[in-house]
Amino acid sequence: MRQIFVWTLVGALAGAPAATRAQGSKTYRARLSPMPVPTFTPTVVGSGSVTATLNGPKLVIAGTFAGLNTAATEARVHKSPKPGLRGAPLFDLSVTGGTSGTIAGQMDLTAAQVQELAEGRFYVQLHSEKAAEGNLWGWLLAQDKP
Repeated sequence: MRQIFVWTLVGALAGAPAATRAQGSKTYRARLSPMPVPTFTPTVVGSGSVTATLNGPKLVIAGTFAGLNTAATEARVHKSPKPGLRGAPLFDLSVTGGTSGTIAGQMDLTAAQVQELAEGRFYVQLHSEKAAEGNLWGWLLAQDKP
């Protein structure tokens, strides 16, 4: 009887961290700044910030931007082959169509995408009328809870 109790307790404790992790949320933040371009381009200006909250597989993104020279046209979450490199778009985000405004969206991630997010491979890219290749971008980086 005692062996069954011990093995049951061991099994319950082994599963506890996974259950706790599944219930908690993780916060990521990005500072949006002008896209690096080979030469000075006066149309690539502005700034912003984004907060992303991962709760289970659901990623919820909300942010603001300001100071664009032309109206925002679209925003996306991209995945890079490794941190710091441009990559392919994964998810569309909604964006207000002005020179300042908001970015928002939510998506369900696969287990592999959750891992890639934790590795710093996701970034947000905002496009505008005169910067169709990208105006602002920022890497989603994990934030430690205070």
